[in-house]
Amino acid sequence: MKFSKFSEYLEKLEATTKRLELIDIMADLFRNSEGGEVGKICYLLQGRVAPFYEPTEMGMAESMVAQAIAKAFSKTKEDVLRDYRKFGNMGLAALELAHSSQFTVHGSRFTVAEVFEELLKIANTGGEGSVEKKIAILSDLIARLDARSVKHVVNIPLGTLRLGIGDPTVMDALSIAKTGDKKLRPVIEDAYNKTSDLGYVAEIFYKSGQKGLANVKIMVGKPVRPALAERMPNADEVVKRMGEDFAVEPKFDGFRVQVHKNGEKVEIFSRNLEDMTHAFPDLVEGVKREIKAKSAILEGEAIAYNPQTEEFLPFQETTKRRRKHNVAQKALELPLVMFAFDILYFNGEDVTEKTYVERRKIVEKIIDYKETIRIAESRILHSAKQILEFFNECISEGLEGLMIKKLDSPYKAGGRGFHWIKFKRASSGELTDTVDVVILGIYVGKGKRTEFGVGGLLVGVYNERDDVFESISRLGTGLTDEEFRYVNEIGKKLRVSHKPARVRSKIEPSYWVEPEVVMEIYADEITKSPIHLAGWDEKTGTGYALRFPRLVKFRETDKRPEDSTTVEEVKKLYNMQYKKK
Repeated sequence: MKFSKFSEYLEKLEATTKRLELIDIMADLFRNSEGGEVGKICYLLQGRVAPFYEPTEMGMAESMVAQAIAKAFSKTKEDVLRDYRKFGNMGLAALELAHSSQFTVHGSRFTVAEVFEELLKIANTGGEGSVEKKIAILSDLIARLDARSVKHVVNIPLGTLRLGIGDPTVMDALSIAKTGDKKLRPVIEDAYNKTSDLGYVAEIFYKSGQKGLANVKIMVGKPVRPALAERMPNADEVVKRMGEDFAVEPKFDGFRVQVHKNGEKVEIFSRNLEDMTHAFPDLVEGVKREIKAKSAILEGEAIAYNPQTEEFLPFQETTKRRRKHNVAQKALELPLVMFAFDILYFNGEDVTEKTYVERRKIVEKIIDYKETIRIAESRILHSAKQILEFFNECISEGLEGLMIKKLDSPYKAGGRGFHWIKFKRASSGELTDTVDVVILGIYVGKGKRTEFGVGGLLVGVYNERDDVFESISRLGTGLTDEEFRYVNEIGKKLRVSHKPARVRSKIEPSYWVEPEVVMEIYADEITKSPIHLAGWDEKTGTGYALRFPRLVKFRETDKRPEDSTTVEEVKKLYNMQYKKK
């Protein structure tokens, strides 16, 4: 496919505000693509040249892209930045300059694959003189593309290709393109859950169909999408659901990490599939020293720990370990320990289908030294009374609560179910848990908040079935001055011109943002609402809303928007609070 044709599809995707139209446009795009380029198209739709977990970034700031555009159109950098300030988007600035320069390309012949390779070349350029080399590659590419293609290409290195496309939406489109309906979406999703690589899965699907996907296996180096837990209102309900015997582990308030070991090579991925190996050198050395396996994929929780007092430090302290600079110094100041609680792969074998008990035995067998890498405690309990006793014990140690697991359950990659139940500390209000929400829009500040640029937020939760985010609350209190300023920076980075296609809301904020940032909030209770669309019921004309929400912490570093609280979870929390009453 010519990149100019691909740009026509990008224009359509950018213009729509409806998710079903997104799916139809992408399905048509995939139908008209070659098998060998489908994977590259999937990455480009995400504004990338590699899967999310690979630290392959183009590393071009606005100033560098502006220089490349100026060079391509024989303009000054100041000309480009002037139009950038006018339009608020580098792609639109490039488009304006292309038109004003009477810029034409004769038969723009570049294919999607060729443009992809040029962008990949930029990402792989490093070392001395790399800035000038990157600018030269992008400038040369711009000069040989049509104006509409230029608009989209310059947004890719900046991460501002705002199409609002979620992975489930892409999987729906792939299935429809091949079969005419969504029936193969679960098969595609299963392969994706094992590899977290949508481009890789799409290419296999296009070349080998359903049979090819059935052969996709878990492999070291490709992070597995983490299993998720359900919630229950009280210990009695947990026992009813779990039966007479169940495993109970402490719930740590740290980073959920997935460790991949292949010989001496160790990679560490965060919950949201980001490669964090560089940030945790102490964990890397601990894995090499203390895990006795040729190859393994382990899951655990990394938490800052004071070895002198043997106390766990709060989440805010643990987050200080996420950094790119002064990593070694911070590792000395805030050492991490990892509490391993599961294993997915061991010495060449996928063990996710084994039972919890069988997997636990492997974990206990292969962790040796137990200084940096420890085994999460696990107790086999039988009653609600025992759950509450262990819960209070964990809370007194500064932990979040408990994870309760079925003894005979497999590991369900990317799946949420009652094989795992989280049992957390209750707040003082009626709502018995915190809620993870996604920022959907921002209200411009008034009065004192004018200086922050932000007066409030519109937030939503994830509708897993439809792959959309639905409004659940406005949030205007409970943020510090510093946090309001931080939200203002988020707004500058993620602002979009119209409501994203994956957002459902009756309420109109001052401006919309791409739904990317997750916040954990407390609220007094969940109520029915005629203005919010989370869990909307056509019969009653109501959705769900949060009463008196306030910020606990930002979670954008360890949670993807699709990992936020789901509409189904909100319904359960609503029912739980009234059972409590």
